Amino acid sequence: MPQNPHAPFAASPAGGPGAIPEIVLARSVAPSDNSTSVVIATPAGPQIRTGAVPVTVHTDVVYATRADAEGRELPLRLDLLVPETPDAKPLVVYLSGGGFVLSRKDAASQRRAYVAEAGYAVASIEYRTVSNGATYRDTVADAKSAIRFLRARAAQYGLDTSKVALWGESAGGYVASLAGVTDAIAEFQTPDNPGFSSDAQAVINQFGASNLLKFVDDVDPETRQALLRPGIPAAAFVFGPATALSLADDPEAVAAADPSTYVTAAAPPFLHFHGSADNVIPPSQSLLLHTTLLEHGVESTRYVLTGAKHGDLSAMLGDPQAALPWSTEETLDYITGFLAKHLPSR
Repeated sequence: MPQNPHAPFAASPAGGPGAIPEIVLARSVAPSDNSTSVVIATPAGPQIRTGAVPVTVHTDVVYATRADAEGRELPLRLDLLVPETPDAKPLVVYLSGGGFVLSRKDAASQRRAYVAEAGYAVASIEYRTVSNGATYRDTVADAKSAIRFLRARAAQYGLDTSKVALWGESAGGYVASLAGVTDAIAEFQTPDNPGFSSDAQAVINQFGASNLLKFVDDVDPETRQALLRPGIPAAAFVFGPATALSLADDPEAVAAADPSTYVTAAAPPFLHFHGSADNVIPPSQSLLLHTTLLEHGVESTRYVLTGAKHGDLSAMLGDPQAALPWSTEETLDYITGFLAKHLPSR
């Protein structure tokens, strides 16, 4: 089975905060039902360009301090892009992928700049991962803390924090989705910046996971066996560090980590993207959440890019051409169009 050092779900999380997990790419992935989705040809048009609008950059802003797996202080930082345009800016909080093992606030720099130049303040955040001993509850709490931190400093940065969107890719799409549907649930909150809301008015989920156990239903038997090994990062993300469990050992706990479990009619509107040829996170993962949202009467739009592969890790997976559809003007304009509808800038 092909292996690669940048996969999200397949190998031991050991090795510290900078550790990069080993990946097992699926030999085959079942197609998803696209009857409620918008199927488009993989965008092959112009790549995005930036630089037309001046942007102020705030780097390494500490938004929270936690403890790492050894009990040492762990500052969590964000970078914030604020376009130099009139009026307060709606806020977009971006979460990178990294297989629950890393989070890189410097990821997707051009795509974040493109969204910023469309009139949005874009914060890219570090969040805790299994390398820090974190579970999904901790990671979601970090995303919510970042929102509260920025709401508390809206005047300082020129933000309109009545309008906040979460935007994530891969593992970050999963975290953004879960943060977006758990607004009032105490187990996903921390006490920092009390008095400020952590709710979001829109969510963008790019090729993120949903139910980490149903994930295995859509891949070939060999990949399924790898994904059900005890102690892989996805299992540690659900059960906690140094777990000896596999995802199949406690389906109820896996369901508690599924964004679909928390969907109500009050959930914010969602925009999903998935490549039909994604052999890292099967396309049915975004479909599960999309379907649940629709069943609850929530606005949800899902784009399936025909033939496209996994986006945020594609260059590191040795296939830089696979990244190109995700940074075209067409793809990013779907994102900015969604933001313009739900978080209109003045």
